[in-house]
Amino acid sequence: IKNHSFEFLVADDNSPDGTGQVVLSLAKKWNNIHLNSGPKLGLGAAYVRAMQYAIDEMGADVMFEMDADLQHDPAKLPLFLQKIDEGCDMVVGNRYSDGGSIPENWPIQRKIFSIVANLFVRVVFLKFSIHDWTGGYRVLKKEVFLKEKGKLTNYKGYIFQISFLHKAVRDGFKIGEVPFHFSDRTLGKSKIVPLGYIIEVFKYVIRARMVELYHSPFMKYAFTGFVGYIINAISLEIFSTTFHFHPFPAAAASAELSIIWNFIVNNFWAFGQQKITSPLKLLIKFPQFNLVSFGSLVIISTTVFSATHLFGNTTIVRQLSLIVAIGLFVIPYSYTMYNIFIWKRWHISSLSKLQKRLG
Repeated sequence: IKNHSFEFLVADDNSPDGTGQVVLSLAKKWNNIHLNSGPKLGLGAAYVRAMQYAIDEMGADVMFEMDADLQHDPAKLPLFLQKIDEGCDMVVGNRYSDGGSIPENWPIQRKIFSIVANLFVRVVFLKFSIHDWTGGYRVLKKEVFLKEKGKLTNYKGYIFQISFLHKAVRDGFKIGEVPFHFSDRTLGKSKIVPLGYIIEVFKYVIRARMVELYHSPFMKYAFTGFVGYIINAISLEIFSTTFHFHPFPAAAASAELSIIWNFIVNNFWAFGQQKITSPLKLLIKFPQFNLVSFGSLVIISTTVFSATHLFGNTTIVRQLSLIVAIGLFVIPYSYTMYNIFIWKRWHISSLSKLQKRLG
């Protein structure tokens, strides 16, 4: 392959079948064949050890993952490298779309396990552009490994493949795919225990997604807004029934209490990485936050008024229209305004470029 020189590294965990000795004998004939041996700690541990060796001892810039049983078609190597040359940081072999396939003679239960595991990962992570999360035919730049290796030490078994790809995606590396036919092995047996593997996939994906959602600004914003809604509802009743406020000042006062809560908690929690600490900036931003919140009130009032005008002023119409207003309009409106004008996580120029690309 032009513009690339190859070294071959066999990771062997002291297997009892003499693999290491065969590789060493081949290395005497071809000087680009190498052996990396270590204790048997699992697939993930072997990959991490061998990749570190490839970088430190062999000067690798790009590394392939391939099984040694010819289930991964070596004729696809140029296509993987083409994707790397085009700017991808990591390229995965794709067995599930665009011409990729799994062996027809696999037992039906193995096909189901394989397809369901990948579909489950895609759905839970909401990453539908990547079709094959569990395969071991990949190529990556050394920068991807060096960035992620510290987070991979806990994943020594087959779950390593999902965890590595997930972390690379999360950290913004560009991922490509190359479809290929996954051939059935002619010798030996797979070491994967299907049911145990599915359980491990389920545990990792659910746990990782929950951590992501916990740290997600949007989920924090949504939870903060939900508590703000409860504060608004309770304080409205207190101002109306205990202090006998007129409905308008009662609604205004309870709304303002909710706004104060939302501003403080969003600033120090949901948008904590961009939190405003300067007293002067807080004085400037709080009226802006009120202005954005006023926009939400206008949206809710307009939606509720329109619904009750069309369908009648009943409790169910008011409540359903309130849910529609908040769910379809207020949440995306407020979250966008907060990100652009209050905590400035997003930039209008970046959004314009994205809109142009999409449209």
